[in-house]
Amino acid sequence: MKKKSPWWLAWLWGLNLTVAGGLLVALLLFDKLPQDLAGAVTSAPKTPVTQTPANPNTTATPFSAPTATRPPISTAAPPTVTPTPTRLPYGEGPITIGFSVGGRPLQVFKFGNGPKVRMVVAGIHGGYEWNTIALADEMIAYLAGQPHLIPDDVTLYILRSLNPDGEARSQDENGRVNNNGVDLNRNWPASTWVSDWDRANCWNQTETTSGTHPGSEPETVALMLFLSIHKPQALISYHSAALGIFPGGTPPDPASVRLAELLSGAVPYPYPPLDIGCEYTGTLADWAAEHGIAAVDMELNNHQDTDFDINLRALQVLIDWEE
Repeated sequence: MKKKSPWWLAWLWGLNLTVAGGLLVALLLFDKLPQDLAGAVTSAPKTPVTQTPANPNTTATPFSAPTATRPPISTAAPPTVTPTPTRLPYGEGPITIGFSVGGRPLQVFKFGNGPKVRMVVAGIHGGYEWNTIALADEMIAYLAGQPHLIPDDVTLYILRSLNPDGEARSQDENGRVNNNGVDLNRNWPASTWVSDWDRANCWNQTETTSGTHPGSEPETVALMLFLSIHKPQALISYHSAALGIFPGGTPPDPASVRLAELLSGAVPYPYPPLDIGCEYTGTLADWAAEHGIAAVDMELNNHQDTDFDINLRALQVLIDWEE
């Protein structure tokens, strides 16, 4: 007759079997986990990597108006930007909304806090149209000291230079494109975008492209996102020189035409604009008009002067704009 095992020995064997079973399950789970993660990564839809602009509400610095001077030629490395969150009741900026191909900040200044939103964009052609950037700087400095000029129901944004790489590169035709060789005023994903165009009657002093695809450039994407978030009702994009006021849209958008007509009553720039036989494609004003923004390209008299007094009148028309 077998001797009966003590009760505690059976309990000990049961405990060993439980622990061994738990270890086996754990090993199986840990062996499967990396495979599950790899499967999730490989099955995820492939999306292009694009430069995402900084949140415009988190990059404001204490208001500091720029000095309105002709930008110097510079080959220095892009500055390091350390944004400091803050919010001021009237003037705010510079607000970094994104970065250029070369890593330079795209800076917006904000005036007022009203529901009617207006925007001025300068320097889309960089150093080639450096006087538009100087004009934006003059406007910023002027408005900083006179908050009464912005009504309580208006917010005005001024982007001083959409192409800071071209601005830094040269104050001649070599400063027109961004660091990818793209004309930023042909890169917008409007219905008018084309991959190439007849250069015969258009600007053709250096090589330029409209980008690998519509909206291919980080400068374009940054401003497009900013406009989509803040939804201005009216916009002036400054250029130089001498051709006049171009309403956005093809055919011209009615609201943009009305804005152009109002501006032509306040400034001496030609309207309708001079027709030199150039086809304008993929422009900021076209994209804006297609997205419900009354928009114009407006050219200064020449490549040297800011026409500051003239454009104070234009600014008043923009501020007073009613849909």
